[in-house]
Amino acid sequence: MNLPPNRKTSLFVIVSMIAIFIAAIAAPVKAQSPITFSALEVDLWPEYDRPSVLVIYRITLASTVSLPVDLSVRIPAVAGDPHAVAVRQLDGGLFSVAYDRQVAGEWAEISFTATMPEVQIEYYDPRLTIQGDARQFEFTWPGDYAVEAMTIQIQQPFGATDLRTSPGLGSGVAGQDGLVYYNSQVGAMPAEQTFNITVNYNKSGSGLSAENLVVQPSAPVEGSSTDWRNQLMSFLPWGLAVLGIVLIVGGGLWYWQSGKQKEERPQPRRRRRGSADAPEMMSASPPGGEVYCHQCGRRASPGDRFCRACGTKLRIE
Repeated sequence: MNLPPNRKTSLFVIVSMIAIFIAAIAAPVKAQSPITFSALEVDLWPEYDRPSVLVIYRITLASTVSLPVDLSVRIPAVAGDPHAVAVRQLDGGLFSVAYDRQVAGEWAEISFTATMPEVQIEYYDPRLTIQGDARQFEFTWPGDYAVEAMTIQIQQPFGATDLRTSPGLGSGVAGQDGLVYYNSQVGAMPAEQTFNITVNYNKSGSGLSAENLVVQPSAPVEGSSTDWRNQLMSFLPWGLAVLGIVLIVGGGLWYWQSGKQKEERPQPRRRRRGSADAPEMMSASPPGGEVYCHQCGRRASPGDRFCRACGTKLRIE
């Protein structure tokens, strides 16, 4: 099928737009690696509500990371299943997401899909050494992703004294819950670089901090009502992409079909003035010697050779 030049140009423009749109949709998928954390806060709460250490990762993804994105964060295999894997929604609430746990040596890889830029992972590490009143714990960040700004916070257990860390975190600060917190800015951490810190303190008895506090730790909202939100956020970008492609293709087909119908539509024939099939009007002089134009029917004046109305040469016998 041969199309006029302007139709060929229009069709080329439509095809180019579709190609650019598909490339724009595919680009974020290719840009998933490497993934960077703009911020990582590690909270270590020994003997908070269990005779172990509650470890909390508060992750903020970099603005260059396209959502949704698949993440895999390692935790100690001895910790078992994580206590929580959640994303923070726009309303500030934490909502649980499904995850997969695969053990490889001393680590367990927790894989999940993040639909929002803020992620929180919690697990209990049982490797808290207790010898009489002496307590010791060692934490390791395995360096799964590059981190632009890493901070660490250690909560001193209720009733504990002489808390020391290596590397040192300076003096502690009292929090609103009455417990003492030690904070440090670790800074940027490249991918695959580990960070280790050792915590020592003294504490008599087996009491837990949560037993002496009114405020309870935040926990993700459980329930089936959150599942459809996570699924919707996961499929929304792809649904919009498919809808955009359908609209572009549909518009291009309509534009091409309407042009084709216009080209195939027969053009009306214009009748030539004075053609053989035009009826003759008053071609002869009626009784009384009056002459009328055979084209438009107007009466001519005596001596006229052409019609004064249409200019047709009169038929004068």
